[in-house]
Amino acid sequence: MSEFKLTTVEEFEAATNRLLETGAKVGADSWQMRVKNQTPHCKFGEQGICCRICAMGPCRITAKAPRGICGCDAHGIVGRNYLKFTAGGAATHSDHGREICNTLYHSKPDGAYRVKDPDKLIRIAKEWGVETEGKDIYDLAHEVAYMGLEEYGKVFGYQRFLDRMPAGQKEKLIELELAPRAIDREVSSSLHTAHMGCSSLPEQLVRQSLRCGMADGWGGSMAGTEFSDVLFGTPKPIETEANLGVMKEEDVNIVVHGHDPSLSEKICDWAEDPEMIALAKSVGAKGITISGVCCTSNEVAMRRGIPMAGNFLQQENVVLTGACEAIVVDVQCIFPALGPLSKCFHTKFVTTSPIARMPDSEFIRFDAETADEKAKAIVKLAVENFKNRKPELVHIPQLKQKATVGYSLEAIVKVLDNVTNSQVDVTGTTKPLLECVTSGVIRGAVAMVGCNNPKVRPDTAHIDLMKKLIANDIIIVASGCAAQAAAKAGLMDKRAKDLCGAGLKRVCELADIPPVLHMGSCVDISRMMVLVAELAKDSGLQINQLPVVGCAPEWMSEKAVSIGNYVVATGLDTFLGVDPYVAGSTEMQYWLTEGVRQWTGSAYTVETDIDKLVDKMIERIEQKREAIGI
Repeated sequence: MSEFKLTTVEEFEAATNRLLETGAKVGADSWQMRVKNQTPHCKFGEQGICCRICAMGPCRITAKAPRGICGCDAHGIVGRNYLKFTAGGAATHSDHGREICNTLYHSKPDGAYRVKDPDKLIRIAKEWGVETEGKDIYDLAHEVAYMGLEEYGKVFGYQRFLDRMPAGQKEKLIELELAPRAIDREVSSSLHTAHMGCSSLPEQLVRQSLRCGMADGWGGSMAGTEFSDVLFGTPKPIETEANLGVMKEEDVNIVVHGHDPSLSEKICDWAEDPEMIALAKSVGAKGITISGVCCTSNEVAMRRGIPMAGNFLQQENVVLTGACEAIVVDVQCIFPALGPLSKCFHTKFVTTSPIARMPDSEFIRFDAETADEKAKAIVKLAVENFKNRKPELVHIPQLKQKATVGYSLEAIVKVLDNVTNSQVDVTGTTKPLLECVTSGVIRGAVAMVGCNNPKVRPDTAHIDLMKKLIANDIIIVASGCAAQAAAKAGLMDKRAKDLCGAGLKRVCELADIPPVLHMGSCVDISRMMVLVAELAKDSGLQINQLPVVGCAPEWMSEKAVSIGNYVVATGLDTFLGVDPYVAGSTEMQYWLTEGVRQWTGSAYTVETDIDKLVDKMIERIEQKREAIGI
């Protein structure tokens, strides 16, 4: 066996630079060029002190003009901007969850979508008080899906999934007005709160930001995760590969990109269809290779082993290889630049959702009722495009790493049962993990999440943080683009255990796991919330007492702000490597980094120096260990 070696960021960058040379030949644009054109960024925007929520302005806060025309000061303006940012993210993630609920509602035994995990469906139904005995599984699916859809506009009450929290936490959140009511209500209330002439008190703007984030994490995102498992199967550990080298020059290459697995699952189905494979061979290809970018990639990787071509900032690179017949997208994190870029090559840029319509794309509307018909048409379009490839433009960087992915909560519980030799039957609980933590074999855990951001050297923060954390016996659960950074580097290869401290290395050997566990896409951060809730229940602690923290070192989107808010509101200290546009208000900085701790027992830490960021995380984990006497 060859010696294990991580892939470095320098190797990533060298591969990208070679692809940019191809782009220059055909006059292609790139995000690297656009960053230069947009630099320096607007300082008013970066500090959050510009306001355009009414037509009296726009207003910006300066020493000369400390208040807007309505009289709102920097603290109110920054707070309203932060709340609007949160509402956008919560709406986006939750709409994803709504689509999954809708897909489950249209499932049928002979249809495009079927129930692949009936046991999980039954568990959720019982959790929600639904009678399951003697019911047809599809009748039950439709009933539960309808209840899931009702969570978006329920008239009274709070999100059902809050009942998964440790005893007393839901009630405390209700008392503090942090518990999410109807999902759509929290988004709507947030936009109302941030309207001209409404709230300008930072404390209230932060409170509603946390509540809106909770509607995402314990509402829409959790629905998206749970019902995706019901439809497509609950992930189990599976082997795959990551980085651009997964694309194959001799094959038709279809890249799926976005966030909704309803589309990507059907594309994968039809790419395996004998008729499509025969068509591919008839046009001169050996076969069809599907690979993924961004969170759609995480979805199909963890359930089917589909290789991951890359994360957010590599979406242009798959086209720059000259070997991409089609990049097929659904919603979220999709560069509008893919349209003009694809026109420089032979690539078909296929959009499929009315929510994400973009110039220079071929729009094929995708929905649950016509899923097979549309997916087949998309795969056929890509296959027939193979003959239009320009061989002189083809270059696929030969970089890839092995990765084990698919660590759902259920999978983590199962594999960690192998770690301890306890005489007590702990199967089906998190007690083996707790035993590792209390004994000091593992010091704690970090939930590493989030995007790429050109403000941070791409992937560097993720990889450097992970390497130092695992060397200090801190296990990592990762999702979204952070997970793909780990996979590309090799940190999800089981051989990466040799980079760990002695304790974590032993756990990896006993459980046969890598030190960085892939938990899925960005909506699957909800899995992490259920995991910490179960850890709290099994330990007799509150979530905010656990030696676990969250981290998003390269975040960039509204969704990431919503996620951060629900992670903090759930009780986990959250560490950011990019400032969340609140520097213009000392009061907003106080509430986010200190004030919210009186409500949730946790808060944000913002540190753009990555070396200092990781040290602060380790320090916080050790403080939590000391506080509970371990």
